[in-house]
Amino acid sequence: MAPPKSPRKGSLQFWPRKRVSKFLPSVNWKGISSGKNIKGFIGYKAGMASVEVKDLTPNSMTKDKRIIIPSTIIECPPMKIFSIRFYKNGKVAKDVLAEHVDKELKRIVKLPKQGKNPAENLNSGEYDDVTVIAYSQAKKTKIKKTPDLTEIGLTGTTEDKLNFIKSHLNKEISINDVFSQGELVDVRGLTKGKGFAGPVKRFGITLRFHKSEKGVRKVGSIGPWHPARVTFHVPMAGQLGMFTRVHYNQKILQMVKAEDSENKLKNIKNYGETNTDYIIVYGSVQGPAKRQILLTSSLRPSKMQKKKIFEFVEVKR
Repeated sequence: MAPPKSPRKGSLQFWPRKRVSKFLPSVNWKGISSGKNIKGFIGYKAGMASVEVKDLTPNSMTKDKRIIIPSTIIECPPMKIFSIRFYKNGKVAKDVLAEHVDKELKRIVKLPKQGKNPAENLNSGEYDDVTVIAYSQAKKTKIKKTPDLTEIGLTGTTEDKLNFIKSHLNKEISINDVFSQGELVDVRGLTKGKGFAGPVKRFGITLRFHKSEKGVRKVGSIGPWHPARVTFHVPMAGQLGMFTRVHYNQKILQMVKAEDSENKLKNIKNYGETNTDYIIVYGSVQGPAKRQILLTSSLRPSKMQKKKIFEFVEVKR
């Protein structure tokens, strides 16, 4: 009898399987062309909830009916610009620090000396591209004090980017200035950390016969005698979790401002309550509660997700 055929266990697309060095992932901002003036925003996962919506999608089986869908609450405190980064020939040419920087940043970033008015140093003539290093005001969420920094791209020409930076230096940038209700976003972040795990849990290999020699929860053969080495794609024990993953085309169901005290959510498990602006997105989001999340404009919006229209009713908890 021929051995049963099955797909290989464990995708080789994600390699190496090790903990990432930072919480907020790097993004190729040139590949994202859509969005308003700024292409991304930093948020914090609060938790999941069931949401009641009215389905207004054309030709839907539940059209004009109220349905319950899973959703994720992401708190999005205002961001500020930390510095401006100029690119020349694809390489970083210069960084210009903003005039006023919060005291919390001095604990995690070594601040260079800066002139009095950084806006005077912004000249696009010699550079190809401009981005900003933005930081979240995590202190306002009351889950932690240390801000998170990341590089975020801008839309438009170089002149448009500089005009946006000049008008928002030392000012707060709200989530409502970046995204709108019903828009599709990509959610980038880290999965839950699970520590050291065996090959069965890590790669999904099948358990061997219960009388198998030298163990049941392992592969039958790790390779031939020659070449006399174990190749990298053999399922072995190691780190599981804390991997960078992207959820594409998550629809924003509702955007709530901090002033709307009636819609403030309380007693969220492992999180507490929302103290700043927050959004509710359709579906689940990777990572545990309080995990940093980078929301970006949709890289490749799909027709199926775009045509869905939901009228928000209430959060079922």
